[in-house]
Amino acid sequence: MGEESTTFSDGDAIPRVVIVDDHRLFRSGVRGELGDTVEVIGEAGDVDSAVHVIGETRPDLVLLDVHLPGGGGVEVLRRVLAKHPQIRFLALSVSDAAEDVIGVVRGGARGYVTKTISGKDLSNAIVRVADGDAVFSPRLAGFVLDAFSATDAPPIDPELDRLTQREREVLRHIARGYAYKEVAKELFISVKTVETHVSSVLRKLQLSNRHELSRWATARRLV
Repeated sequence: MGEESTTFSDGDAIPRVVIVDDHRLFRSGVRGELGDTVEVIGEAGDVDSAVHVIGETRPDLVLLDVHLPGGGGVEVLRRVLAKHPQIRFLALSVSDAAEDVIGVVRGGARGYVTKTISGKDLSNAIVRVADGDAVFSPRLAGFVLDAFSATDAPPIDPELDRLTQREREVLRHIARGYAYKEVAKELFISVKTVETHVSSVLRKLQLSNRHELSRWATARRLV
């Protein structure tokens, strides 16, 4: 007997998916929730491993967390889509902040849902995005419309867009007066990693110290 093949809406085989999230237990939970509605062909927990696994497996879709060690989901999008523009991305994050949604959509993601989504709805979202649709949690769709459709939408800040998502997070905490140890604790990263991100931010923005950085962030209402 031939092997049965489940299909999604355009008649192709079930979507081949890579799950990218820095929490291993969460990745396992997503696998369990999705069951056999998709074929999970790889996992990754940071930017570099995600880029490697995606390049090796060439999935139909990547389920992508926004906040990742090594530069965040936006960095994964930048590096992967430059070489494999056919791969589709669906962001799955605990964050429902407008800047996170807009950042990954600008980066090339086809959808964004929060981690409160049910397993069934997540499966449906994956199939739809793999099919070419754009899928957003209802509340988040408004952010995208405001950013890309409204005539009075705020312009893209080219300096801010140079920063990765994680660098922006570190920037905000430093601008609010957090010490490096406090930033590390808040973001679940090492103090050395915080120092690396701060150095990168200062270099990209051509600033000299954290005081100039704080003034820069305050002027842009990022604090």
